[in-house]
Amino acid sequence: MPNDRTPHKDAYQMILEAIDVGVYRPGDRLVESELAERFGVSRTPVREALQRLETQSLLARDGRSLIVASLDHSQLAELYVVRSELEGLAARLAARHANAEEIAVLQEMIEDDKALVDQPNLLSRANRRFHRQIHLASHNRYLFQQLDLVYRSMALMATTSLAATGRGETALAEHQTIVDAIRNRDEQAAYEALKAHISMAFVQRLKTDAEAHAAQ
Repeated sequence: MPNDRTPHKDAYQMILEAIDVGVYRPGDRLVESELAERFGVSRTPVREALQRLETQSLLARDGRSLIVASLDHSQLAELYVVRSELEGLAARLAARHANAEEIAVLQEMIEDDKALVDQPNLLSRANRRFHRQIHLASHNRYLFQQLDLVYRSMALMATTSLAATGRGETALAEHQTIVDAIRNRDEQAAYEALKAHISMAFVQRLKTDAEAHAAQ
């Protein structure tokens, strides 16, 4: 039975994960009692989790209700600028510090992800795992923390750019270029390859958003 002893961080993580995987999308209203019932926790940790998510700008006020926030064009552009620089730095540091086992895992991820090119939602989750592995391979805890914050905001994107025709295959080819640079200990090439990868993803997202607005 739910009780107030349920760790508060659990409610926060469960709501964040639900937003991340698209259970709740930008504009959806989050109701304290419904969340408590869905996740099997008491209302107290849910209330505190919602307050924390609002403070982090992942939720917004709509009258008296809390809704999942959305990113406007300027916010999206700002997010990609920060993401590009931080991810590029992570790749540079991974080329310097990653051990052989970490590089092997990155390569295995690429091989496994080839089976997902026609399943954009699954490929999107695999893509996040791949990037997180690079963040870990940077061996810099402070950079990892900052990238974690960036990826929380990325959960506010309603769609994935990987759904665009051909983007999955192209993204995996870009991943291979990044891993090759890390394996070769070429810090500058790794930095540039990952920044180029983020730039291509941003271009595709802009195209996708433009097409979606035109269809409205």
